Amino acid sequence: MAEPHTPKHHWARKKERGSFILMRFTALIARHLGRRILAPLLYMIVFYFYASDRRGRASIRQYQRSLATWSGRAELQPNHRSVFRQFMAFADCLLDRLDVWSGKLRLDQVSLDDPHDIRTRLLQSRGNGRGQILVCTHMGNLDVSRAMAELGDQVPLNVLVHTHHVGHFNRLLDEAGERRMRLIQVSELDTAQMMDLSQRIERGEWLAIAGDRVPLHGDRCVEVDFLGHTAPLPQGPWLMAGLLRCPVNLMFCLKVDGRYTIHLEPYIEGESWARGQRDATIQRWAQGYADRLAQRCLEAPAQWFNFYPYWKTPATETEHAR
Repeated sequence: MAEPHTPKHHWARKKERGSFILMRFTALIARHLGRRILAPLLYMIVFYFYASDRRGRASIRQYQRSLATWSGRAELQPNHRSVFRQFMAFADCLLDRLDVWSGKLRLDQVSLDDPHDIRTRLLQSRGNGRGQILVCTHMGNLDVSRAMAELGDQVPLNVLVHTHHVGHFNRLLDEAGERRMRLIQVSELDTAQMMDLSQRIERGEWLAIAGDRVPLHGDRCVEVDFLGHTAPLPQGPWLMAGLLRCPVNLMFCLKVDGRYTIHLEPYIEGESWARGQRDATIQRWAQGYADRLAQRCLEAPAQWFNFYPYWKTPATETEHAR
């Protein structure tokens, strides 16, 4: 059975692996010499993490097996090559993050799939209406969403994060000189924090929060069906949506054929829950998000980056012993 999301094993408390000096050296090579020179070194780095991270391998296998079974696509069943390919995709994503935060990956290099014109809402929110919420996912490259700040002519984009998971990589981002987005710690959504977020929404600012990371306090979760198995999702995004009564949009950023596309779609139009229906409403919103995430996983199977046990299933994950 997958290990529970206890404080001891929680992803946010997992010690970041590897050497900061090596990460910094890798970033320096990528910035000044290009990825072609870096490729052999990157392959060795990724192979080290692949070989040494038994839990990560097992978790990726679990995800790939669940996706293949749920979708009926046998070609997605995991093997050593497909698991390693997902590790490599994550490394490629990290290099893209450096490009984003150093300004090498600009808005004109990113496609925008926005059939409902959410971009216009963003443009109009500064000083002319309330802000909205963007529920994101750790799929593809979340940092490409930095381009959203540019879409709105300096409309503030507040990214809600768990500080424990930032670690060494944030130091690299600071060195890149990025100051345009605001990172806000949300270990818990207490009253003071909700008041601050409400004021930001009223000023026309936007909030971005991931919907697929289990919070530090595992009891603040809602269980959904994700890829055919029960999985815990955080209540936070949906609790905020109901309390702030502001529209919620879903954002996915996928890399296909070497080019990123930001997909935007409206999800909740500012409603809250009826009296006594809070839990049921949060459950419905979270399940709808899980269904949309599952469909996006089929579009880019190797780009959902979760390297820890995710599902509460009695699956026979013998890879933990490998």
